[in-house]
Amino acid sequence: MSSPYKTFSCITYGCKVNFADSSSISRDLINLGYSQINKDEIADIYIINTCSVTDLADRKAQKLIKKLNSKSPNSKIIVTGCYAQLKPQQIINIPGVDYVVGMNEKLDVNSYVVENNCNVNVSEINNDFNISHSTNERTRAFIKVQDGCDYSCTYCTIPNARGTSRSDTVNNTIMKVEEILNNNIKEIVLSGINIGDFGVKNKQSFNQLLIALEKVDKLYRYRISSIEPNLINDNMFEIFRKSSKWVKHLHIPLQSGSDKILKKMKRRYDLKLYKNKILKLKKMFPDLCIGADVIVGFPGETDEDFNETYNFIKKMDISYLHVFTYSRRENTKADKFSDQINDKIKKARRIVMQKLSEHKFKYFVNKNINDVREVLFENYENGLLSGLSDNYMKVFVPGNEKYVNTIQKVRILNNDKFIFGEIVND
Repeated sequence: MSSPYKTFSCITYGCKVNFADSSSISRDLINLGYSQINKDEIADIYIINTCSVTDLADRKAQKLIKKLNSKSPNSKIIVTGCYAQLKPQQIINIPGVDYVVGMNEKLDVNSYVVENNCNVNVSEINNDFNISHSTNERTRAFIKVQDGCDYSCTYCTIPNARGTSRSDTVNNTIMKVEEILNNNIKEIVLSGINIGDFGVKNKQSFNQLLIALEKVDKLYRYRISSIEPNLINDNMFEIFRKSSKWVKHLHIPLQSGSDKILKKMKRRYDLKLYKNKILKLKKMFPDLCIGADVIVGFPGETDEDFNETYNFIKKMDISYLHVFTYSRRENTKADKFSDQINDKIKKARRIVMQKLSEHKFKYFVNKNINDVREVLFENYENGLLSGLSDNYMKVFVPGNEKYVNTIQKVRILNNDKFIFGEIVND
């Protein structure tokens, strides 16, 4: 059955996995004859792919829904993603929402865009796995190689929203990578909810996937979106050391620099393990960019605990932070803890930690001044090329548009609000 609604806009919040899913949704709709337009234009259909990591993520989606409904009351608004899976009835009661689609159904666009069978289509997670990927960017592609999580962190709703950890086989994943590379993609970003768990239920491993990637001729380089510190092992270090395709960038969640708080969060490592992994990585790869997640204001986090976290991060060779203010989430153990932290204290701690992140990233970039890095140029505007270096710096270079979607050697010249460099000709 064809739909009279021919234009759509897909708006995405949250992680790289969500962006990969949204790209798959958009491609399927385009193949069905729909035209994709910018979210600021009036679309016949708006699809909002939500996150629900924090209460702020929920509120952003609510605000967008109200804005879209006010701007275009005759448009269809479809909400999917983690927030939709967790709170479908809350969402369907928001004025303007026509359909709420769960995680099992989100990639089946026929069921909710074309057929529109019911206004709430949210079922219990069935733990099937579908590889999805983005191709919105001309040069890089995000590929979802793993979904779900078997961990039981006390603050997290992800297992409820996305189900248990699962992935496809190494062979099928490599076939998808090769398919993506046929679009002249130069870099893939391996994405997942707990990516280090890849292959476990197929009696395979993430290391096996990395080894297989090294044999893909068309692949220039790959990046790992985020990996738990307890899942980085000695064999992985050796794969990185020998690799010609892995870029010098890792995002390794920390969450807290207090062993007391880590234990209360039910994280699967302590500070000693985390510190040893960082020290070994930086010894092997001194130019490695390392990012970390940190949560401030977790229940029971005293001033002493926060200062311990601050000092731990300050001393570690971490390049930048993603700072999250702890947010109470229904159906989590942490939501029931009695020692919740005052919002003003949480906000103050977040600001302090964000300033530390800015300081550390500036320090990291300055260490790269006069070094030559490989940069994949993604954009050209007003005479300036811009792209990501292998070690995760966005670099601007005066140049020619012909260099877009090429990897060039670039000397880093200065870091004054923006990072500037120059192409080095061999």
